[in-house]
Amino acid sequence: MNDPHTQAALDPDTLARRVFDAMEANDRVFHALGMRLVEVESGRAVLEMPVREDMLNGHDICHGGMIFSLADTAMAIAANSFNQTAVASSADISFLASALKGDVLRAETDLRSLRKRTGLYDVTIRGRDGEVIALFRGRVQRVNAKVVPDLPGPTDNQ
Repeated sequence: MNDPHTQAALDPDTLARRVFDAMEANDRVFHALGMRLVEVESGRAVLEMPVREDMLNGHDICHGGMIFSLADTAMAIAANSFNQTAVASSADISFLASALKGDVLRAETDLRSLRKRTGLYDVTIRGRDGEVIALFRGRVQRVNAKVVPDLPGPTDNQ
């Protein structure tokens, strides 16, 4: 895969999928929480996660940390989709409604700003009947390194 002609022919959405495949293989949180990829493309990801019994807090609703983890994971997949390593630098979340056992939460990312070294993403988490459960805004720090060394990325043109 080190042939530059092969790398140049890889469209951005295919690159995003190949980067996700590599990341997902080693993402223990993604698997432990039962997340599922619905869609990935350049700068965007959609994930789903069922709310299980072991995700409920003392009020018998989904623990906010589980919702935050879903949003953070969706942001990570979107932010790394360019095959440039990106790690969260800060994030905040507003909880607007509760999620219950059996609900399937859907996290949809929106890329708001992308610079050489930073990125800003909004993630909307929806529950039953499309109700907005939470709004997440996260910032990433981008470094000059590839997520998957054999795929095209930021260090190819230096």
